[in-house]
Amino acid sequence: MPTGTDRDPLVKPLLGRYAAVRAFTEHLCAPLTTEDYVIQSMTDVSPTKWHLAHTSWFFETFVLKPYLESYVELDPAYAFLFNSYYMQLGAQHCRAQRGTLSRPTVAEVFAYRQHVDGAVHDLLDCADGALFHRTQSLIELGLHHEQQHQELILTDIKHVLSVNPLRPSYRKTSSTRPGAAPELAWISFPGGVQWIGHDGAGFAYDNEAPRHRVFLELFALASRLVTTGEYLEFMADGGYQRPELWLSLGWKAVEASHRSEPFYWEKRDGEWWTFTLDGPRPIDPAEPVAHLSYFEADAFARWAGARLPTEAEWEVAATALAPAGNFVESGRLHPTPAECAASGGLQQMYGDLWEWTQSPYTPYPGFRSAPGAVGEYNGKFMCNQFVLRGGSCATSATHIRPTYRNLFPPEATWQFTGLRLARDG
Repeated sequence: MPTGTDRDPLVKPLLGRYAAVRAFTEHLCAPLTTEDYVIQSMTDVSPTKWHLAHTSWFFETFVLKPYLESYVELDPAYAFLFNSYYMQLGAQHCRAQRGTLSRPTVAEVFAYRQHVDGAVHDLLDCADGALFHRTQSLIELGLHHEQQHQELILTDIKHVLSVNPLRPSYRKTSSTRPGAAPELAWISFPGGVQWIGHDGAGFAYDNEAPRHRVFLELFALASRLVTTGEYLEFMADGGYQRPELWLSLGWKAVEASHRSEPFYWEKRDGEWWTFTLDGPRPIDPAEPVAHLSYFEADAFARWAGARLPTEAEWEVAATALAPAGNFVESGRLHPTPAECAASGGLQQMYGDLWEWTQSPYTPYPGFRSAPGAVGEYNGKFMCNQFVLRGGSCATSATHIRPTYRNLFPPEATWQFTGLRLARDG
């Protein structure tokens, strides 16, 4: 394969995608003040500055240091500060103390990004065929990794702003008028032997493979996501006071937190409001209910006489649908009501909210982690987590696919998470 970006038809598209993804990360930061970049409002939240640096560290560590002989680190200390959890690469700064890092400054982190970007361009500019093919998959992995952190930038800054007594907004947009949700319908699917998992065409994470067979009984999925109006009915029926609806660990969490409403909800003059990236606003009963834990989703499903889908059921149902929906590119950054005028069938399978499934996050039959530190990306977390599917209003459209397996612990609520009901037969 010829060298040089002008002569290699594969290099130009990769460089173009690299530039677009990196630029979009910085676009998401544009509404922020310098002070916003450095706050860590809870352990699960990372400062925006850390996300900007860590995504650069990823390219530096897995692409530049191994494959660009001339590469010089901007600061060797960054290897310690911005390593997240890759134990094979050495010690890391304590996750819970990322908000204590006043240095490097925000300006220095942006300079770090420019340093890494220049080196990636240098690498691809001089790569021969063999080197390009060795680094192409790692760069693509790094870009999808950055898109995951773009979503985290939004979910984390939402939490940061929500704990500020001033209730500031990430950005201001024109207010939306409440809509109306269509009547919930049930869409049936046949059982039998089905194939799930990635087929090897295009990018996928290692946890999406190997492709394998599963046996499903007859099942049905709700035509849309559960709405805030329906969740209000659950609350009014004592949903948070009825232990028979909850898993044991979920009930303990309810008792410990004393919460009786979804995360980000609060009462104002007797009415429910929710905090959004546009600031506080009254809830819209037609919108999908967001920021639910697995425990809340499971309790609601049991109250509704239904259940959560398995991830295999979700994937079989979603595979025939184009991955289109309310993604981050729409600029809404909030779930929207399903369309009343839509023809019969599944809505909101992609975008709006990550959908909890009842499936524990475990390896597929035959799964093997990649050798070396990059193999720590997914495999080490296959314990005490549940699978979510479909993406959210903070997910990039170019990042999602039917086989994508997201994962969170069952108590997590700060992500854009919701639910779709399922039932047997």
